[in-house]
Amino acid sequence: MKRILINAIHEEELRVAMVDGQRLFDLDIDTPSREQKKGNIYKGKITRVEPSLEAVFVEYGSERQGFLPLKEISKSYFKDVSSGETSGRINVQDVLRVGQELVIQIEKEERGNKGAALTTFISLAGRYLVLMPNSPRAGGISRRIEGEERAELQEALRSLEVPEDMGMIVRTAGVGKQAEELQWDLEYLVQLWTAIDKATTERSAPFLIYQESNIIIRALRDYLRKDIGEILVDSPEVYQTGYDFMRMVMPHELSKFKLYKDKVPLFTRYQIESQIETAFRHEVRLPSGGALVIDPTEALISIDVNSARANKGGDIEETAFNTNLEAAEEIARQLRIRDLGGLVVIDFIDMGPSRHQREVENRLRDHLKVDRARVQVGRISRFGLLEMSRQRIRPSLGDAHQEVCPRCAGLGHVRGVQSLGLAVLRLVEEEANKENVSQLVVQLPVPVATFMLNEKRAQLDAIERRHDVKLLLIPNPHFETPHYDIERIKDGSERSEVSHHLMVTPETETPEALKDKPAVEQPAVTGVSPSAPAPVISEDKDQKAPPVAAKPSLLKRLLNVLTGKPAESEVEEPAQEIEEKPKREQNRRPPRTRNTNRRGPRNRRPAKPVSETTETDDKSKSSTQPTVDKENTATDANEENKGRSNQARRSRRGGRRRRPRTENDSQADGEGYSANKAIPEKQAVEGNAVVQAAPEVDGNTVPSDKAKEVDGNTPAAPAKKPAPRKPRTSTGPRRRRPQANKDKGENQTGVDKKSTSSDNSANKVEKATPDKVEPKADANK
Repeated sequence: MKRILINAIHEEELRVAMVDGQRLFDLDIDTPSREQKKGNIYKGKITRVEPSLEAVFVEYGSERQGFLPLKEISKSYFKDVSSGETSGRINVQDVLRVGQELVIQIEKEERGNKGAALTTFISLAGRYLVLMPNSPRAGGISRRIEGEERAELQEALRSLEVPEDMGMIVRTAGVGKQAEELQWDLEYLVQLWTAIDKATTERSAPFLIYQESNIIIRALRDYLRKDIGEILVDSPEVYQTGYDFMRMVMPHELSKFKLYKDKVPLFTRYQIESQIETAFRHEVRLPSGGALVIDPTEALISIDVNSARANKGGDIEETAFNTNLEAAEEIARQLRIRDLGGLVVIDFIDMGPSRHQREVENRLRDHLKVDRARVQVGRISRFGLLEMSRQRIRPSLGDAHQEVCPRCAGLGHVRGVQSLGLAVLRLVEEEANKENVSQLVVQLPVPVATFMLNEKRAQLDAIERRHDVKLLLIPNPHFETPHYDIERIKDGSERSEVSHHLMVTPETETPEALKDKPAVEQPAVTGVSPSAPAPVISEDKDQKAPPVAAKPSLLKRLLNVLTGKPAESEVEEPAQEIEEKPKREQNRRPPRTRNTNRRGPRNRRPAKPVSETTETDDKSKSSTQPTVDKENTATDANEENKGRSNQARRSRRGGRRRRPRTENDSQADGEGYSANKAIPEKQAVEGNAVVQAAPEVDGNTVPSDKAKEVDGNTPAAPAKKPAPRKPRTSTGPRRRRPQANKDKGENQTGVDKKSTSSDNSANKVEKATPDKVEPKADANK
C-alpha cells in the first residue's frame, strides 16, 4: 500500500516521504531557514532594461534581482503605442521603462550565481484546477489525462462559469470529478485572485503579496491521489493543520489522515532512513552488484553505470543487459528523490543487440511516467549515451541541503603536496624577480612547508642570492592543501617580528544556522479560505431502492382464511433493469461481396416464366429491374463491386466460353439468360440486347443475333451452314460474321472485348428493325 509519511518532530527540518510498502519513491524536505520562493507573487520595480538580452531586471525584495525576459511580460504593461508598431518586432526599451511597477511571480528559484526567473503571467494552483487570471487564451486539460477521462472532463468544463479574461488548466487530480467540484475549486481561486488584485493597489513596490502554501499543504494538495491508502503524521501541531485543510478541501479523504503515536520513529518503522541517506551519496549500489555514479555539474548531470561486482549473467552481454535494466529503474527513482533537473546524460554499459537497447529505453520511460516533472527522453546513441531532460520543479536535494567544501571548493579533489610545493617555488622566484622587493613571506600548510625546507633548501638559497631577496617560510597549521599565501614586502618596510607571530588565520564562513536571520516578510494576502466546504459527491449514484412491502395476493389471502393463519405481507423486490446491449451491427462493416461464378458449376435454376415476371412488373413497377451492362454505374454498392470483380476476371482470362446448348437447357435460356432475375421479352435497356427464346435446329438451340452480346462477351455457336448473304441496309439487322472470324474473336483479350462491347451494344439498338425492338426504358423510372 502507498503511504504519505510526514516527519515534523524537529523544527529545523520537515520531511515528507512517499513510500510504496517499504520502498521510497519520492521525497520532499523543507528547511525553515531556506523557504521556497517558487510560486510566490510579488510587486516589483524595474531597475534596468537590457536591449541586448531582450529582458529587464526587477527588484522584488530579495538580495539578488530577478530576471524577466520580454516573452514573459504581459502586453498590458506595455506603453501606449500605435498598432503599426506592435505588429512587428517589439523592442523592450520602447515598451518598458525603468521604475515601472509590475506584479510578478517567481518561476524558477535562485541557483548559484543566477537570479530568480520571473514571469508576469500569474498562475494559482488549486486542488483540481490551475487558474491563469491574465491569460484568457491559455487553458485546457493536463497532458497526462487521455482517452475517456479527457472526454469526460471536456464535457464537465462546458458547464463551468469561467470569467472571460481568465484561463484555467485541469490538473490530474481532477480526473473523475464532477462539475460541482470543479466549480467549487474555480470559485475559490477566483476569490483568491480578487484579494491579490486588491492588495497590489494598496502599497508601492517592492513587497510580498502572496506566499505559496507550506510543505504540508503542498504535499496534501499535490501528492494525495486515489492510490494513496494512508497519511501518517508524527506531530500533533502539524496534524491539526493538515486536518483543518482536508476537512475544508477534501472531506471525503479525511479518513486516510492519521496521527502516528508509536514510540518507534516513523521513518525507522518503514525502513526508509537508509534510503534517504543514499540520496546524498555520490555512488548508489544496485541489487545485482552494479553501481551508479551521479555527478552534477554546471552544464549537465552525468550518470555513469558500472557493472562493478555484477556477475549474475551467463555471459558478458547478459550481465550488461541485466545491469542496465536495473540501472534504468534506479535512475528514474533517484531523479525524483534528488529532484535533479536540467540536462541529464546517462552512460550505459555497452550492449550489442539493438533490441536490448530498446528494452532499456522502454524500461526507463515506463518508470518515468510516475514523475510529476515534465521529462523528455532520447535514444541510446552509438556511443552508448542516452540524453534526457527533466523539469526543475524545486531546488535539488544537494543544492538545498549541501554546502560547498571549503577545502576543495566543490571540485572533489585537492592538489598533492609535492606538486603544490613545486608550484609555490616557481611563484616565489617570479615574485622575487619583480622590482623593489626586499622580502617575501610565504605561509604554507605544514606538509608543504616541510617538503620545501628539506628537499628544496638549495633552490631557496639560490633564489635569495640571485635576486637579493630574503625568503621567510612559515608552516601554518591553519592552512590545508591547496591553500597558501605569498606576501611581497617592498624595500624599506621589512618586518622585524618573530616569524610565528606572522601566522595568518584564514577567514572562515559563518555557518548558515549561526547567522542572524533577517525578519521574515509577511505576505499581504493571508487567510483566504473557501467560502464553503468542498461538495461531497456520492460515488454510488445508482443506489437501489429499498424493498417495498406488497399486499399478499388474493389466492394467498384465501388460503390464510381457510387455514386460519394471520395475513403476512410480502416483500416485493425491485425489478432488475436489463441493460440493452449496444447494437454492434450498426458499426459493422458491410459484408464483402463474393464472386459466385469464379469456381463451381454455373447456376442452372430455371427462372420464372416471362408472363409471371411481366405481371409482377405491372404490380410493383420497380421490384424487378432488367440487367444492364457492367460498364454502367450500378445503384447498389455490392452489385457494383461484384460486377467489377467479374469483369476484371474475364479480362484476365479472356471471354467466357459456353458449352453447346442441349434440349434441356433451351427452356431455361428461352425464359431468360439470367438465372437470378427474370427479364421481359423483347426489351432493350440502355443499349444492351436482351436474350430472347432462340429457335431450334436439329435439336440444338441456335442463339440469335441479340444473344451474342451478353455481359460484353460473344457466346460460341455450333457449326452450321452459312446463310446466304444479304445486302446491308441502314435499317436491316446486322449480318452474322463468318465462323472463322468468330473463333478469332474469342481468342482476343478481355480488354479488347471490354472496349468494344458497349459500342456493339449501342449499334445493335440503332440498327435493329422497329418491329423487333421495344423503346428504350427510362433510367429515371
